[in-house]
Amino acid sequence: MYARFFKPVMDVAFCILLLILALPLILGLVMLLAISNNGEVFFVQSRVGKNLRVFNLYKFKTMNERRDERGDLLSDEKRLTKLGKLIRRSSLDELPQLINVIKQDMSLIGPRPLLPEYLPYYNEIQKNRHAVLPGITGLAQVNGRNLTTWERRLELDVEYCRKISFAVDFQILILTVIKVLKSEGVSPADQPTMPKFSDYIKQKVK
Repeated sequence: MYARFFKPVMDVAFCILLLILALPLILGLVMLLAISNNGEVFFVQSRVGKNLRVFNLYKFKTMNERRDERGDLLSDEKRLTKLGKLIRRSSLDELPQLINVIKQDMSLIGPRPLLPEYLPYYNEIQKNRHAVLPGITGLAQVNGRNLTTWERRLELDVEYCRKISFAVDFQILILTVIKVLKSEGVSPADQPTMPKFSDYIKQKVK
């Protein structure tokens, strides 16, 4: 009952209110990013949602398009801009996903939406993470975020799908606010972020 009816209504209402309250901050970030990124403000990428539906996820653009002599993009940590570091550290790059929640591509709380290229690499249990709407934050994000392993992260995603309730969502929301304020669980800007899940599995089976 909660997941099917109350949660979607609460998500949309809360995110509309938050979007209105955060509008001055969002407009300020848009102007700063437009100056910093030569007019490019948003990062849009395909992600997998509930029941394997692919949608466009929105973020503020925090990396440039620098490439090596072969034309390949440099690593994330080398492309992260100075402004991008500040925005990521405070998780403000996720603000545009309020639109995703209002569109019902996502929920406020749920497993983070991941790349379509990861789909062939999930085991049967891990595939259950797609039984609910993906979220801006989730159980994995308040239990290590980028500083945990892929196995643990996906295990927590599936655990959330089994335990979903208002009490669990409220607890995750409070823990998220605390961790964002403390910048906990975020990879340091000068260190590599988590490898792609597909690359991780390929390396593991070698």
